[in-house]
Amino acid sequence: MKRVTIRGILAALLIGAAAIAIAKPAPGKEPAPNPNDACLACHGDASAKSEAGKSIAVDAAKFGGSVHGSMQLPCTGCHADVSADKFPHGKVKAVDCSTCHEKAVKEYATSIHGKARAEGRNVAATCTDCHGSHDIKRSADATSRTNHANIESTCATCHGNDATITKGNIPGGNVAGKYHDSIHGVIVGKKGTNSGAAPTCTNCHGAHDMRPKSDPESRVSRKNIPDTCGGCHMGVKEIWKNSQHGKLRQNLVLVAPGCSDCHSAHAIQAHDKPQWQVDVIKECGNCHGAYLSTYRDTFHGQVTDLGFARVATCASCHGAHEMLPKDNPLSKVSSANRLKTCQACHPKANANFVLYEPHANKHKKEGGVVLYYTALFMQLLLAGVFAFFGLHTVLWLYRSLQVVSERRAARRAAQQDGEKH
Repeated sequence: MKRVTIRGILAALLIGAAAIAIAKPAPGKEPAPNPNDACLACHGDASAKSEAGKSIAVDAAKFGGSVHGSMQLPCTGCHADVSADKFPHGKVKAVDCSTCHEKAVKEYATSIHGKARAEGRNVAATCTDCHGSHDIKRSADATSRTNHANIESTCATCHGNDATITKGNIPGGNVAGKYHDSIHGVIVGKKGTNSGAAPTCTNCHGAHDMRPKSDPESRVSRKNIPDTCGGCHMGVKEIWKNSQHGKLRQNLVLVAPGCSDCHSAHAIQAHDKPQWQVDVIKECGNCHGAYLSTYRDTFHGQVTDLGFARVATCASCHGAHEMLPKDNPLSKVSSANRLKTCQACHPKANANFVLYEPHANKHKKEGGVVLYYTALFMQLLLAGVFAFFGLHTVLWLYRSLQVVSERRAARRAAQQDGEKH
């Protein structure tokens, strides 16, 4: 700091003048100078650097427009180890935000970021990474890093940067990119009247107390996901809670599917998109593999496997959030409701129409003897047809090659006979 000795002397003079003015206030005269003027005498220079060559410049205008600057807080309020009587000062310690923000700092210490820092992983975010340093603004300010509309870009500084993700071994990969293209990200990105209603990173993960999903106390733990999503989707949560999946979850059977199992965590899409309606069938198959296999054997299953959503999917018959076993009278596939369910797509369906078994297994006799032997006959017939025509093609090729060979031999013999005569 020897390079700023003259500035240090000037700063000391300014502080002395400020102290005299504060000690002897005169009515009707101008207020005492801002005590931060002394600091800015050195740090207000955009070219100011420490002995290590690191910039120590502070933009006075940005600081003045910050939450701390607007409250006219002195620099020494945060940099408490700096003495106003000693200029130039030495190396300053890291700011302790808990002096004013005790609750937030305590929550941060228990978060995944705080624990990572405590373990020496310095790539983890700190207060200044999210809030800034000398330009901190209230979250209600549209230009604040922590404003609802700007949270995505703030978090994406780490969670959307491939180099940082690799260096910090951050789980989930580039989740910022997935969120950006999700229905939530699209709504927030429009920054319209409804953008504040769509959740952003902190709505699901928390602000200062972000915890990994493996932590039972985390908002995104498997146990707590329904409550977190239900904070916005109250009606859907109530329907799901009374479903077979919801009842299992309430009995702590956590393998039962919840919101993120079907909708994903960050790449959530609008439920009325045909591509999503087709893709979510695979998610059902993660738990109900046997039923997915038999569904794929049906006309509905084969059409959706080609990417078309104009035929019945799992949710069309079983419901989306209100899924119940077929022996439950309220189930869409119960004997009392099945006809009505089918009539949603087939208005002319009658009682006989719904007698078929939608998940009949043609590979087992238990799925129906007639179906089993019919399927077996068709497989044998298909194999026989291909075998017959395959053998026919091979023999035909052999005969064709033989004929070609005989013709070539005949032409050569005729040519040789002509040459003799």
